[in-house]
Amino acid sequence: MYPSVLANLAPENWPFSLEWLPQPAYMVGGAVRDAILGRKREYWDLDFIIPSDAVKVARAIAHHYQAGFVLLDSERQIARVVFPDATADFAQQEGQSLETDLHRRDFTINAIAYNPHTQKIIDPLHGCDDIQLSLLRMISPSNLADDPLRLLRAYRQAAQLGFNIEPNTQNTIRALASHISQVAAERVRVEIGYLLASSQGTPWITKAGEDGLLAPFFQNATSKSFDKLATVDTVATLVTENWPQLGVELQHYVRDTVKTTWLGLAKLACLVHPEPTTAENELQELTYSRAEVRAITTALKLFPQLKLADTVREQYFLFQEAGIVFTATILLALVYDNLVEPMSGTNPFGVYAPLISRYLNPDDLVAHPTQLVSGKDIMIALNIPPSPVVGQLLTEIGVAQAEGKVSTPQEAIDLAREIITNS
Repeated sequence: MYPSVLANLAPENWPFSLEWLPQPAYMVGGAVRDAILGRKREYWDLDFIIPSDAVKVARAIAHHYQAGFVLLDSERQIARVVFPDATADFAQQEGQSLETDLHRRDFTINAIAYNPHTQKIIDPLHGCDDIQLSLLRMISPSNLADDPLRLLRAYRQAAQLGFNIEPNTQNTIRALASHISQVAAERVRVEIGYLLASSQGTPWITKAGEDGLLAPFFQNATSKSFDKLATVDTVATLVTENWPQLGVELQHYVRDTVKTTWLGLAKLACLVHPEPTTAENELQELTYSRAEVRAITTALKLFPQLKLADTVREQYFLFQEAGIVFTATILLALVYDNLVEPMSGTNPFGVYAPLISRYLNPDDLVAHPTQLVSGKDIMIALNIPPSPVVGQLLTEIGVAQAEGKVSTPQEAIDLAREIITNS
């Protein structure tokens, strides 16, 4: 195992030269674990333990390579150097020895060290054995209690690695579950985000819910709520098979600055209260961004209306209100409609299929209207002042265009004049 592991960890692959690390110095954590697993990383996320002057070492490396420098914890002497394609964290060794430091970590698979100067693997807690067994094993109950986020992190790492949680560790997590309420909401939100991001996380976030780790944060979630998460995955797969473009959109982030996908957002909507205002309060307490809160509340409000929108006018207003949130909205509508019986038949999507087709067609004037005239055009042509009436006229023109009643600027102006005359 070790030759290939050492090759994966070789300093030649680092964003900085080995000569900048004092002796001794050790790489620890996820990078070592993933190297042993043979997992490739596009983005290096390195962690180093240094017996002394960790921040000084980090600052010197950042200065030499003109990289970003962040002091993460002045008391514990932890700093981060940010490179274009990597981050490297440097932490002061806790305790009198490396082994003492490793014994303070969360799980054995994360308590393996690599000395790049000697190319030696240090594994006092037999984490390599647990990697071979695909097991997540705690180092001690007190370590989990010291930072209760580790309780939830066990489920996230099990999902990401395809591991199981060792039975004694699982029992300890259940016993300590109430401690999770001590953790800041934003830290919990990050772990939940990982679990919602893919189908691999679904059984584990469900397990976390069953074990009492989510109750303080999702007070309205029930066993049915977690059942819906699996249904989201099933429906998303079917949607992707029938409309690959929509499947691609489900994997897009809500925004570039918000690392939640539309698929993850639809799952999150299943865990909050279905009433939008109540859901908004829950999400705000969990420190979700304004964009995420708005998207979820919009989807919750609109999805019950989708199958009732049988006229062009109704569909026009739905698409206008939904915008890009349609991706999550249609997924929720399909999920709630198919909880009891699996989707089947020649057209399992029923009344939703035409709506999906409209949304995916950029030339469809119901889902993607184009403006024939501007508000200024209307005010000049009809000699009317700025007022809400202008907006109402533009809306009626948009609906008429979607219905095929107008198609030119002149026809739009004529319609506006007729509406003003008859009002």
